[in-house]
Amino acid sequence: MTKHSYNQFCPIAKACEVLEPRWTLLIMCEMWSGSSRFNEIRRGVPGMSPTLLSTRLKGMEENGLITREENSKNGNIDYKITDVGQELSPIVYALGKWAHKNVDANVTLEKLDAQLLMWNVRRKIDVSHLPKVRIIIQFIFPELAKEKQKYWLIAKPGFSVDLCTKDPGFDIDLCVTTDLKALTSVWLGLSHMNDEIEQKKIMLLGDKALASTINQWMIRSAFAKSH
Repeated sequence: MTKHSYNQFCPIAKACEVLEPRWTLLIMCEMWSGSSRFNEIRRGVPGMSPTLLSTRLKGMEENGLITREENSKNGNIDYKITDVGQELSPIVYALGKWAHKNVDANVTLEKLDAQLLMWNVRRKIDVSHLPKVRIIIQFIFPELAKEKQKYWLIAKPGFSVDLCTKDPGFDIDLCVTTDLKALTSVWLGLSHMNDEIEQKKIMLLGDKALASTINQWMIRSAFAKSH
């Protein structure tokens, strides 16, 4: 990455040389959210090709932002953020908070991505507000192409919430049929769940207890509370 140099001694220029390559900060954010395996990170940055992701991870390792650790027993590779990389966390969060406050909501909601939205919704589900049994929550985005309309969240006691893009074959406890823009807006804290439900942009069908507590178990983006 050093070949893209500003040829300046300014510390800000040096920071930009490390952090500016496209996707670098988004990869860091995905790792801060808990992803450590290559395929996990890919799901959090779906716009990246595997080749580009490999290139970025290698460059981030060279710059001391992450380490690559291979398990000698099973061959699995985990990427970990270094102490140097961790120092960036409050800086990047402050940048996101600034954008959330100052970038117009209509501009923010121009680029929508159901896969990315559901990956983020999945990781913020608060299972403490769900029954202590397996729960299947289906999300349907009717405006999307048929093969991209449906997602399933599977919550089981003692396990992380899983996201499926193919029917897992279980009975649905709650079906959330929603406009993609409306759910993205709610997730970002740009609108309120109850308002979107009242306007029928989000419709809930199924278990009444799950439907009535959606504001408790579907936690919003970390930036939502700052809006």
